[in-house]
Amino acid sequence: MKRNSSPRRVVVTGLGLLTPIGNDTASSWQAALDGKSGAAEFTLIDHQSFPVHFGCEVKGFDASKWMDRKDARHTDRFAHFAVASAAMAVEDAKLDVSAIDRTRAGVIYGSGIGGILSMEEQYRRYNEKGAGRISPFMIPLLMVNAAPGQIAIRLGLQGPNYAPVSACATGSHSLGLALRHIQWGEADVMIAGGSEAGISLLGVGGFANMGALSTRNDDPETASRPFDKERDGFVIGEGAGAIVLESEEHARARGARIYAEFLGYGMTDDANHITAPDPGGEGGARGMTLAIEDSGLRPEQIDYINAHGTSTPYNDKTETVAIKRALGEHARKVAVSSTKGCTGHLLGAAGAVEFGYLVLALHHGILPPTAHYRTPDPECDLDYVPNTARPAKLRYGLSNSLGFGGHNCTVCAGVYAP
Repeated sequence: MKRNSSPRRVVVTGLGLLTPIGNDTASSWQAALDGKSGAAEFTLIDHQSFPVHFGCEVKGFDASKWMDRKDARHTDRFAHFAVASAAMAVEDAKLDVSAIDRTRAGVIYGSGIGGILSMEEQYRRYNEKGAGRISPFMIPLLMVNAAPGQIAIRLGLQGPNYAPVSACATGSHSLGLALRHIQWGEADVMIAGGSEAGISLLGVGGFANMGALSTRNDDPETASRPFDKERDGFVIGEGAGAIVLESEEHARARGARIYAEFLGYGMTDDANHITAPDPGGEGGARGMTLAIEDSGLRPEQIDYINAHGTSTPYNDKTETVAIKRALGEHARKVAVSSTKGCTGHLLGAAGAVEFGYLVLALHHGILPPTAHYRTPDPECDLDYVPNTARPAKLRYGLSNSLGFGGHNCTVCAGVYAP
C-alpha cells in the first residue's frame, strides 16, 4: 500500500453515543459530567443463579426508531446499537450522504463479542425444537461484521468496510484504522466505532466465574470505582459509539462543524497472558508513546488522559504504571479520569465511547470525573479528577484501551486549529 508522503489532517465532525447513562450523545455527556451511574439490577437476564446481580444496561432503547421491525427481528441487539449510533453521528455531522462520493466513504466498526444474544437464542431453539428451527438468519445475526455491513447498507457507503475484533481495544482499533484510510488518501469520510450487547447468560456468567466482575450487589450504583483502593472488579455494560471522521479539506469544503483533530494512534501487545495485563505496564506505555510520536507531539504536551480505568485491581494499577513510564515526571501534571465509573465497562464499545468523551472534553474545555472515588490507593497515585467535573485549558489528550489478549491501543486528539 502506497502511503502519502504528507498524511492528510483528519478531523472529527460527528458523534453518536448510546450508553447506559444516555440514549444520545448530549445526555450521555451530561451524565458523565454529573458522575451519574448507569448501574442497576439486571432486567435483561434472570440473574438469580449468578453471583453478580447488576450491570449497566441501555435503558428504553427501541430499535424500530432506527430500522423497520422486520429488519430489527433479523438483526442482533449489538447491531441495533451500531446502526443507531452511526445514524446519530451522521445526523450530528450534518453529513448528506447523497452529496458525497460514497465510494470514498467507509465504515470500520467492531465488537468484542458480537451477536452472543442471538447465539444463545438459536441454541435454545435447537435444544427445544430441533435443528430445523434454527433461523436461516443465524449467521448474519451473530457475525461481528454485521455491524459495519448494516451501517453501510443503510447509508450506501461503498468505501473500506470491515470489523476489527480485539476485545476491549476494539473501538480504539477501529478509530485508528479509519484514521489511516483517510491519511493515506483511500477515503475522505469514515464512520468508526464499536458496539456491544453482551449482557447475556453466557456473557455475564463467563465474566462472573472468571472473577472479573464487581460483586457489590448491595450497592450497584457505586460498584464501578476506578483507581479507588476498594475496587473489586468491573461492572459489565452495553452500548455503542460512532465517530464521523473526515479529511480536513472535505470537512471544510462542506462547512462542517469540527469538534477536534484526530492526530494519531499507537497499538501494541503485551504478549504476556490472555486475560491479565503485564504488571510492568510496558505494552501500554509503548502504545501511548507510539500515539504521541505518531501525532508529532512530546509527552509534556499531553493535558488529559481518558483512561481505560476498568475498576479491577490489576488494570488500574498497571495502567498507572504505564502512564508513568510513558510520560515520566509529566505524569504527575496530567489529569487522568475514567468514565467507566458512570458507564461501566462497555467492552468492544468502550474505546469509541471514551474517544467521544475525550473529544467533548477538548471541545468544551471540561474534564469528566472519575465517579465514586473515595479511598486513595497508594499504588494509584495520579490526578484522577475525583467525583467532580473540572474546567480545564486543554490542547491535547489521549484515550487508552487495553483488552484481553494483551491488546493495547491509544488514540490521540487535539483542539482543532485551522
